[in-house]
Order: sequence, then structure tokens, then C-alpha cells
Amino acid sequence: MKTSPVTRFVFVFIILTVFGVSSSYSQRLSPGPQDLSFFSAVDDTDQPYAVYIPENFDESKAYPLVVFLHGAWSNHRLGMRRLFGVGNSQGYDFIKPGNIPYETDVEASRYWPPFRPVGYIAAAPLARGTAGYQGVPEQDVYDMIDDLKSRFLIDEDRLYLTGLSMGGGGTLWLGLTRPDIWAAIAPVCPAPPDGSAELAGNACNLPVHLFIGDKDFLYGTAIEWKAKLEATAQRLDYVEYPGVGHNSWEWAYKDGFIFDWFSQFRRDLFPEKVSFTTKWFRYNKAYWVTFDDLVPGEMATIDAKFTGNNRIEVQTSGLGAFTLNLAGHPMFDVAKKVSLIVDGQSFSVRSADAVSFTRTKGSWTNRKFTPGLTAKQPGGEGPISAAVDGSHIYVYGTGGDPSPEELAARRAQAAAAADWMGRGGRIMVFPRVISDQQVRQSDYVTSNLVLFGTRETNAIIEKFADRLPLHLDVDASDCGLLYIYPMNRHYLLINSGLPWWIPPKQAAGQQGLTFMGSRIEMLNKFGDFILFRESPDNVIKEGTFDNEWKLTEPDAAALQSSGVINLR
Repeated sequence: MKTSPVTRFVFVFIILTVFGVSSSYSQRLSPGPQDLSFFSAVDDTDQPYAVYIPENFDESKAYPLVVFLHGAWSNHRLGMRRLFGVGNSQGYDFIKPGNIPYETDVEASRYWPPFRPVGYIAAAPLARGTAGYQGVPEQDVYDMIDDLKSRFLIDEDRLYLTGLSMGGGGTLWLGLTRPDIWAAIAPVCPAPPDGSAELAGNACNLPVHLFIGDKDFLYGTAIEWKAKLEATAQRLDYVEYPGVGHNSWEWAYKDGFIFDWFSQFRRDLFPEKVSFTTKWFRYNKAYWVTFDDLVPGEMATIDAKFTGNNRIEVQTSGLGAFTLNLAGHPMFDVAKKVSLIVDGQSFSVRSADAVSFTRTKGSWTNRKFTPGLTAKQPGGEGPISAAVDGSHIYVYGTGGDPSPEELAARRAQAAAAADWMGRGGRIMVFPRVISDQQVRQSDYVTSNLVLFGTRETNAIIEKFADRLPLHLDVDASDCGLLYIYPMNRHYLLINSGLPWWIPPKQAAGQQGLTFMGSRIEMLNKFGDFILFRESPDNVIKEGTFDNEWKLTEPDAAALQSSGVINLR
């Protein structure tokens, strides 16, 4: 039986496609450093990152991954060079510790120099520029890792994290908020963000290598971290460079040292003991422990350890419910009961995989916690800054028959909020700015909405008015109201009256270093709501909603007595 030319063509095409002409994407990439990108749902953009692929890459082999976080006023390409100990060119020689670079960072970013071959995949995100590593840039790091996993086989027990300066602070933040992802971390001259220090105990199963120069302006911060990590980390290696300022990375990464140090460690998902602290549901898991109920914004802590096979002791603070995920732990035998002591209470339970406890009237009971339909939970816990940590849209109102000048002013206000200017220039976040008439049904499904105006001037605020807890009087021209509220599995952030970024009259104290622009930076200082007069430092009332997203009676009374708030 003869086949037609078309049939033969289709058959040959299928054979070539399936059996080797079209090999995997990873094989088509050349070894060495290069650029890739991932799609970010935050603002519907492609975000670049640098990646190093080992020589003689084998697509069937799972590779360890080193993630590098660059410093301020830098980028992903420079970051990859720093990781491999390659600085800016000195003519025919590359940088030697202490030398002044011959070429600028801009020039050095244009090409890839030779790198020492290593048996690792390495990656460095742009992370939006000089924006720190919390919120959107933090999500970028994990999105990049997911993208790498979709392209290559990654050994998830050999994920390592390092970074310098701003990236060193990011290393501490990402390493301590999600310690069970990493096999080891190495912060170099770190500039830790606010809220990092209280998480030092989360390093109990994490090897840490800390580098600093004794002339660095961050030296005192590093010494404080050294003391914390000596008491908490599974292992702390510390190197201090005499006479070196804020450039200790030139020594720390020299000759590929960091790859050799990382090679000693593999992640242990089932350590004997877990010590973990968090304030937020978004960081509610470490190793075999999950926090099921807490008060967002308040510290919750657990120390859980096996004292023998199927014997566990647990101590907690500020925690309402938790689960111990025991399946796979070498000290757990499913055929036997588990004996537990939880804050002094004794239990003997049988479980195939996990045991859960809920605190009721001050005592623990062996049952799984079930949150109410309106309860704060992952993805719906606040605070105000959470509305701009992911995909979000700025929406100005067109209601109230505004003049062309007034309408232009409303749009300008929303556009100003969306302009993420930071200490290092424009932060590469590009959210949409639209009117209330341009919001589409898909926007409610995919994004948080930052709404400007009142129910009289913004149709989206009016749309949800009966479900929102409070409203500012339209005539309260000297006041500003800002609050976050969950709606349809996303957030609404309402800014009525004066904008939140009016400069405060007195500068607030700051525990850690920040890099975002002032408008976004200010959001990190708020709870769930704030009502102010003239500027945010002249607070009428601020606070948080309770765990059911309701105002407490004292807060409701204070807001009502202001004379400018209507409560639902």
C-alpha cells in the first residue's frame, strides 16, 4: 500500500520531533553565563535573570542551585559576576581586592567574562532593581526558582542562597522566613530589612556563613547578627576582613570559594528539632511544622522536638493552632501511637501522617483547626502593604461629575502612587493605572485593587460599599483614610481623602534598612487601617482588624467619634 507525500511528511515530522531533532530547551542553551526571563503576574511583564549552566551539562542529572541576590544600584548580570569572584576589568586583569575598577558597572554589564567552571546551576534575579527583597522582589526570587525548575532538573535538597549588601539582607530575610527551602545561606556584608532580627531563631537547622569587613559601615549590624546566629544557627562560619570596608564580597567570593563551602550541605526536611517564629500566615511552615492559626502581625513561636521514636515535646507562644506533619520522619512509626507533651499537656494519639492541635479556652485539644469563612488566613491577612506585594491595579474614580481638571488631578494622584521611585531610581514595577469605568471582570479575579476616592466619587468603592466596614465623609478634606479589606480572594486597598504619602512631619524610627521609594515604604509602617488629619504622623486612629476582619469595639468607637467616619 502506497502512502501519499503528505502522509509521509507528517510521519517524518512526528518522528523527528519526538526522537531527537527537537531536544529539550535546556540542551539548546550553551554552557556558561547568559540571560533568561520569566513572566511575572505582578505586572504582566517578563523579568530578566542571569543564569550559569555548567560545562558538559547533562539534562538527565539533577543539579544543585545557587541563588545570588545583588546589592543596591546593581543588577542581575553584575550579580552573577560577583558570585563567581569576577569584578570589573583592570585592563587585561580582572579586579583584585582593593583595586579601583577600570571599567564602570554599566560597561561591565555588557558582556560575560570567563568564569571558573563549577558543577552548579547559578541564578541571579534582577528583582526590580534597588528595591530590597521583600514584597514584589521577594516574589520574583521564588518565581525565578519556579522558572528554573520548569527548564532544568534541580536538586531541591541542594538549594543555596547568598547575596551582598542589600542582597545580603535579602539572604537573611528569605533564608529565615522560609528556612526549609535552603540547604545553607551565606550573607555578605548584609543590610538586613526591618523585621529580620526577630527571626534569627529560625536558623536552627540552617548552616550560615557571614562575611564582613571591620571598616564597613554595617560592621556593628554584622556583629549583632553574629551574636544572634552563634546562639541559634545550626552552624555559623564567620569571616571578618581587617581594614576592609563595604566591599568584602571581593574576598568572600574569590576563586569560587562559596561553591566549595556550599558543597558540604544538604537540606534535611525532617530534622529532629524545629524552632520557628513568624508573624504572618504567608510564612506559616517550616520543615514538619505548620502554623494553622495565629494573630497576623503578632509573634507566634514553636519549639518542637523528637525526644525519642514517636515521642515529641512542644512548647508554643502566641499560637492558636498547629499541625505536625510526621509522614516521612525517620523517628515516626505509623504503626505506633505518638506520645506528645504540648505546653505541659500530655497526649497519646494514633495518626497515619499528621497530628493537629487547637487551643480552646487556654487549653490544647487534639483536633484540626478550621477557620471561619471570614477569618484572616493565608492570602487574606493584611496588613496594608500586602495589597501591593502582588498583582495590583491603581483605580481612580470618575464619579461626582468632575471637571476635566479635577478628573486629571484624580488620575495624576493614582499615577503618582503607581510610580515606584526608590533610592536607586525607578523601581521596575509597572502596575496599571485605570479609571473605575475601565475595571474588567478579570481584574477582580487576578489583582488587588488600590482604590482612590470615596463611595461618591469611585464606582468600585460604591459597588462594594455595603460590604466595606468604614467610609470617609466626602467633605473631610483635611483627613486621609487608608485601609485594606479582603474581597473575592483578593484585597481592596481604599485611600479616601488625603493620599497616604503626604510626608510626615516627624521621621519615624526604622529598625532595618529599606530601599523602596517613600510612597511604598510608608505602607510598611501601617497596620490594617489608619485615619489621619493633615499627615500620617497626625493619627486620629490606627490599628488592625481582628481575626474575623472586624473592628474592635474601642477602635470602632474612636473612629465614630472622629466625626468624619461612617461605619457599616
